[in-house]
Amino acid sequence: MKKNTAAVIKEYTKAIIIAIIIAFFIRTFVVQAFKIPSGSMKNTLLIGDHILVSKFIYGVKIPFLRKIVLPVKEPKRGDIVVFIYPVDRTKDFIKRTIAVAGDVIEIRNKKILINGAPYDDGHGIYTDNLIIPRSMQPRDNFGPVEVPEGSIFVMGDNRDQSFDSRFWGFVKLKDVLGKAFIIYWSWNGNDRNVRWNRLADILH
Repeated sequence: MKKNTAAVIKEYTKAIIIAIIIAFFIRTFVVQAFKIPSGSMKNTLLIGDHILVSKFIYGVKIPFLRKIVLPVKEPKRGDIVVFIYPVDRTKDFIKRTIAVAGDVIEIRNKKILINGAPYDDGHGIYTDNLIIPRSMQPRDNFGPVEVPEGSIFVMGDNRDQSFDSRFWGFVKLKDVLGKAFIIYWSWNGNDRNVRWNRLADILH
């Protein structure tokens, strides 16, 4: 009896260890879940949305070292990316890629220009009619600045209510954790009502 019990415990322990290893592998290299805590990406993402992020789409990185060992592709304009916040590396941020390495980005009175041409800003919303001059802050007037090699320029879709690259600079590619691709759960944080119409929404 004791022998059988010991064998069962051993098998369960082995199964748990294998499950932990698989879960760690998936979370590190394949897909990871994130929750949206702020309204900076409205109306694409709302507070209370739970999303899945593809970790391998931009290449396989060595954990902790953030070194890309198997490159796949780099973020392109329009991609929604999760990344390590440059100002506080204990936090993860989510924004939309607006410009990539070599692009010259400029913002004139809220209008985004990439390489001198108007940017097709189909996702951005503006809730404040006030135009803030460049001398006060860079929200509505910024640049022109060239995005350096190995970096991207990101902004929240809620343009007037987003703390992003306009304020703290570029995101290094090695700090990009992945691309958001689907909402798997969503509820209103105030009354806990499930937003059924948002479940399984593919993110663009």
